[in-house]
This record gives sequence, C-alpha cells and structure tokens, in this order.
Amino acid sequence: MSFCSFFGGEVFKDHFEPGVYVCARCGYELFSSRAKYEHSSPWPAFTETIHEDSVAKRKDRPGALKVSCGKCGNGLGHEFLNDGPKRGQSRF
Repeated sequence: MSFCSFFGGEVFKDHFEPGVYVCARCGYELFSSRAKYEHSSPWPAFTETIHEDSVAKRKDRPGALKVSCGKCGNGLGHEFLNDGPKRGQSRF
C-alpha cells in the first residue's frame, strides 16, 4: 500500500486490511496496519513506525514534528506528540 500520495483525497483513511504502508516515492516500509487506528483527521493515523529509521523527524512547531521518509526524504506530514489513542502516544 503506497502511503502519502495526497492527490485528490486519501484512499487509505478507512482502509483497515492487513498490510504494510510504504513510501509512495521509494517503497520503503513506513507503517504496519497493526499500528493504524481510526481518527477524525482526513488522513490515516498510526501510533508507530515499522522501523526505527522508517521516518526522519524535525521540529516543526510545539507539539508537532515534521516527518519524511527515512530513506528518500519524501514528505509524509507530521507526528503529533501526545495525540495518539492512548496517553503518551503520538499520532503519525
């Protein structure tokens, strides 16, 4: 499943089949469907990445980090700190 090709709406927001979400540019593994959960945002929401180096992070604003593919640098959006489904979890 290719992730972050945000042209004309996100097709994977309500997709909960087992699988792996990969970078749309290079195919690197980003998120597992096991880490996906329902959220009110218009994009898919995940609690964690597959690999420690799946994403690169840089501070964007208080409570949010800008994330990109850890392999090719493709922009993926944000990690929202302490906004996950459980206390202390982040939302990607």
